[in-house]
Amino acid sequence: MWNPEVYLAYADHRGRPFYDLTSRVAATDPRRVVDLGCGPGNLTQTLATRWPGATIEAWDSSPEMVAAARERGVAAGVGDVREWTPLPDTDIVISNATLQWVPEHRELIVRWATELAPGAWVAFQVPGNFDAPSHRAVRDLAAQPRWAELLQDFPFRSAEVVESPQDYAGLLRDAGCTTDAWETTYVHELTGEHPVLDWIHGTALRPVRSALGDAQWEQFREELAPLLAEAYPQRSDGTTFFPFRRIFVVAQVGQRR
Repeated sequence: MWNPEVYLAYADHRGRPFYDLTSRVAATDPRRVVDLGCGPGNLTQTLATRWPGATIEAWDSSPEMVAAARERGVAAGVGDVREWTPLPDTDIVISNATLQWVPEHRELIVRWATELAPGAWVAFQVPGNFDAPSHRAVRDLAAQPRWAELLQDFPFRSAEVVESPQDYAGLLRDAGCTTDAWETTYVHELTGEHPVLDWIHGTALRPVRSALGDAQWEQFREELAPLLAEAYPQRSDGTTFFPFRRIFVVAQVGQRR
């Protein structure tokens, strides 16, 4: 289960990559804009403001997130991005911080590029921080004997969850697209007693939470908190710097040969 309230705790920080991504999509009058992995819909809403003449289509695999999006007036549906196919009038496909959850997403983005009409856009952003101290701490703790059997299906076992910007650019260039790929490391200034733990609670730790009972979950959090505090020490002014690398790709489908 996804918890929209937990996810939105850092809405401003999480929203900035979405705006940086969509600002590079140069479409002026798209007919249909699709948000795959729309989450609670707070960012999807902005697409209707950016392109008021477009039909906005939104998908998410979480019923809880879809319910939150619908409360905001977003016409979202429950669905797996792997099963989505574009309608003929689809001009823009956006996926923000979703494809890292899909092991076969490399093949998926190539399929989208071949199914979309020439001139259509594919834009996605994925975290590139799977080798960061936060994720290493979770992996190391999950590998301890007392947790290993319970967490054997933890999905982020290595740093190779996503590709580099140049590898994604190569995949889409080979699929006939022009590409714009880059990476950015945001330095988030967080506050609170356990700010990094609170941040990853709503995302990376979700599979851990779903695999553990309440008492086990509290114990795991208690063991993880000092590891994260050591990796991300609090400054004397009460803030904690949390560097977060993200990978961006914007591609436009070319003419078929």
